[in-house]
Amino acid sequence: MTQDRAEQNQRLSWTFESEKRRLLAFIRRRVPDEIDAEDLLQDVFYELVEAYRLMQPVAHAGAWMMQVAKNRITDLFRRAKPEVVEDGGRRILEDLLPSPDAGPDALYARGILLAEIEAALGELPASQREVFLAHEIDGRSFAEISAETGVSVNTLLSRKHYAVKRLRSRLQHIYEEAGLKRRTK
Repeated sequence: MTQDRAEQNQRLSWTFESEKRRLLAFIRRRVPDEIDAEDLLQDVFYELVEAYRLMQPVAHAGAWMMQVAKNRITDLFRRAKPEVVEDGGRRILEDLLPSPDAGPDALYARGILLAEIEAALGELPASQREVFLAHEIDGRSFAEISAETGVSVNTLLSRKHYAVKRLRSRLQHIYEEAGLKRRTK
């Protein structure tokens, strides 16, 4: 092993050890499964090593690893699509709703949430609603939607962006009534 490679390995090891605790805490707040969180941490470190090996050293390794972790968390949740069931023509994300078996309070909350979400989706312009449902509910990629509809990917991205903004605004009162706080950057 050359002197440069040994120094590089030492810098990587030091960087990982100094950032490991903070990075794992960040990941664990977002990924409930401990094994998935550990795997994700290893993926982040692997990407850091690869960046250095490909002669693309990272200036601010802690911030860079945090961004890689955010991207990997997003990828993890995209791969693990929530269970979607048909219910009279509507598609419902079961993971986001209280279980109907959790008692009368949960059943009541479930009904209110479904009604609010349905109403909010119904208020969206058709073009925004269609792309939002196709991407978020059906799990289709923008490329697939574009190929099917003939609408450019950028236009689809824009429509979804506006749909999300409208839905957030429309459903904000539910967050406030439930005592949930929206995270601000």
